[in-house]
Amino acid sequence: MAHIVILGAGTGGMPCAYEMKDELGKEHEVTVVNENDYFQFVPSNPWVGVGWRARKDITFPIKPYLNKKGINFIHATCTKIDAENNRLELNGGDHLAYDYLVITTGPRLAFDEVEGSGPEAFTTSVCTINHAEKAWEQYQACLKKPGPIIIGAMPFASCFGPAYEFAFIVDADLRKRKIRDKFPIRFVTSEPYIGHLGLGGVGDSKSMLESELRNHHIEWIVNAKTTKVEEGKLYCDELADDGSVVKSHALDFAFSMMLPAFKGVDPVAEVEGLCNPRGFVKVDEYHRSLTYKNIYSAGVCIAIPPCDSTPVPTGTPKTGYMIESMVTSIAHNVAAEIAGKAPYQCATWNAICLADMGDSGAAFVALPQIPPRNVAWFKKGKWVHAAKVMFEKYFIRKMKKGTSEPVYEKYVLKALGIEKLQRKTPAD
Repeated sequence: MAHIVILGAGTGGMPCAYEMKDELGKEHEVTVVNENDYFQFVPSNPWVGVGWRARKDITFPIKPYLNKKGINFIHATCTKIDAENNRLELNGGDHLAYDYLVITTGPRLAFDEVEGSGPEAFTTSVCTINHAEKAWEQYQACLKKPGPIIIGAMPFASCFGPAYEFAFIVDADLRKRKIRDKFPIRFVTSEPYIGHLGLGGVGDSKSMLESELRNHHIEWIVNAKTTKVEEGKLYCDELADDGSVVKSHALDFAFSMMLPAFKGVDPVAEVEGLCNPRGFVKVDEYHRSLTYKNIYSAGVCIAIPPCDSTPVPTGTPKTGYMIESMVTSIAHNVAAEIAGKAPYQCATWNAICLADMGDSGAAFVALPQIPPRNVAWFKKGKWVHAAKVMFEKYFIRKMKKGTSEPVYEKYVLKALGIEKLQRKTPAD
């Protein structure tokens, strides 16, 4: 009997556990280790930040749902991965041995790279449910004392969609309250241009998002290297294409949500030969470690090269559809190895995203994610907002049912009407 341990129970780890168990059956043991005892649907956090969702709407306890499917759950923090001896060290001094390890931890939020940033300092975040709840608290305080709002992304951020979402959601919320005129909003981003998204742009994303920002009276600064944050003031250097400073800004704010840089979590980053300098796991086409052949990894914690060189460092996003494809590949490949065969399935690195804009939304498709692409388009409309609301319900329902059906493929592709395009993509 093989023991497969999955480290992390987010939008990658939970589906991976279900798919792994479906592939391996009762003959093998699957254990999930997570520092929180609850699952959180991270894409809904921007709604939490303005009070449109509460914790109870997008979280649920992990243990009963995994146990129902015959999957073990350990609520603990991994303090060290002993890759040479195939075991994890957990807080409290416990150890957990494995035959195969799947790392789906997500990132470490590197607020420490910009002085004064983060929920414990002067900016907020929507990267976790705890951060989003703090954002909601600070947003409510701002509503009582109007002032400038700054939303955006720090250097080395690699997921820009939630920043755009939150900017438009805040705008929509203020309009619903009929007080939008009291709150100047500025979007400050490390992207080289609006709509870059860490992907080198997708279709007409640049002009479309610029137009939307103008229509919503949101000013912007691109190539912004945020250097420091103080109470009520954000400092950033606006860079030229050659990296020289065009202008230094000291921006006042009453409320600010800035997405941080991403790095690998410490226990993963500290394993010799496992990660790149930023702490992301280096994997082959089968999502297997280049150094340790019984370690696989998926999601935000893997190393993917940037799409292009930018004056301010930006990362490449790992979107939900990509992650779903990654964990499916891993489940099949681990099952193959246990059966004495070679790994054979590669993930499909396509970017498909529904971005909410409060009362409208934008959808983009990049097949494959890194240019040149077979398909690249970007569209907007109220239907995207409705589609994301429905998808939230479908995904949470899937996690509670414990099925391994491909939710993104079944619901998101259907909502976008691109099933046929997807099937024509050679990468599939």
